Amino acid sequence: MSEQAALARLVSPVFRPNLFILGISFAVMPGFLEEFGWMGFAYPHMSKFVQPFRAALLLGVLWGLWHAPVVDYLGAAAPRRRYWLPFFLAFIAIVSAVRVLIVWVYRHTQSLLLAQLMHVSFTASLVMFDPARLSPAQETFWYALYAALWLIVLIWIRPALSGDR
Repeated sequence: MSEQAALARLVSPVFRPNLFILGISFAVMPGFLEEFGWMGFAYPHMSKFVQPFRAALLLGVLWGLWHAPVVDYLGAAAPRRRYWLPFFLAFIAIVSAVRVLIVWVYRHTQSLLLAQLMHVSFTASLVMFDPARLSPAQETFWYALYAALWLIVLIWIRPALSGDR
């Protein structure tokens, strides 16, 4: 059972996943273009000075901050007003965990294309399966729970990520 299915069943039906297929098109251009900067330029330079796992986390935070101007327009419950900060912190946690996985794949393949495809799939899944018709509080809760699950995955796989060179 997916996180959203569990929330829909246990908390409220409003957490039912939205199926917005057009969301894929919203992810293609940013996913391909942003990765030229993140993995094609920033990460190679950062990893010269910082351990790879830390560089990946720092890049994830920067990736989250990069979205600060538009984060209040993302999602079903925008604008979030008083929930903006917790929503944004959850968003940064999510993208930081995903960035670590993108870096891990990039380090093992040296493929910018795979990093781009991971970015596209991550963004598309957020847009396509975001719950619809949520209040700002509900959407912030959903993002925080989604971030917690990504962080659990990150903690679980960190030994494999930290030890590789």
